[in-house]
Amino acid sequence: MTTTRRELLTVALTAAGAAATPNLGRAQEHGHDHDHQAVPSDPTLRVKALESLLVAKGIVDPAALDALVDTYEHKVGPRNGARVVARAWLDQAYKQRLLAHSTSAIAELGYGGEEGETMLVVENTAKVHNLVVCTLCSCYPWPVLGLPPVWYKSAAYRSRSVIDPRGVLREFGLKLAEDVEVRVWDSTAQVRYLVLPERPPGTENMSESDLSALVTRDAMVGVAKVAVPREGARA
Repeated sequence: MTTTRRELLTVALTAAGAAATPNLGRAQEHGHDHDHQAVPSDPTLRVKALESLLVAKGIVDPAALDALVDTYEHKVGPRNGARVVARAWLDQAYKQRLLAHSTSAIAELGYGGEEGETMLVVENTAKVHNLVVCTLCSCYPWPVLGLPPVWYKSAAYRSRSVIDPRGVLREFGLKLAEDVEVRVWDSTAQVRYLVLPERPPGTENMSESDLSALVTRDAMVGVAKVAVPREGARA
């Protein structure tokens, strides 16, 4: 059974709650005379059971879980990486630092920490296209991209990205010319990768915030390019 993003975050939160209340599972010792159902062994069911128990005890607010998921998906997530990309497009000195010393350059913008301790940024060009995968599990740079999408964790993507990267890219709607070299980077627990996409034409007069709004998570993984704005450059 596939674990969802909400369930993944709930694991972390329930673990914290369990640590703060080590006797939670021993309600009988605290004068409660009602029975608690045994926690299922299946990870997904266990998460649901723990969440329900913590909510019932008033330790966890469901709204807080929703806010946490939203933060990782939309705030702590791809928007952070998009800001890194936009800054690199506008500031050549920053771009050089980003490519040479990725972790520290990303930290300049306030991003880093767990799941992003060691970063390597690889640049897409007219002749080189980079694709990121984790062949063993789902290692992913959380501080700049948030939670990994379901397809990134799938066995099909993890295996086929190495065997047939062009075929995988075509399935994402990205067809590259034959003279473009495709480089596949395998993320691990030791190093995680971020793709610096090509800056699309027609964006020369755009601000950092406007450029950041163009950059998608998929472009920073390498399964897409940053699209040209339909209305062209902005003043």
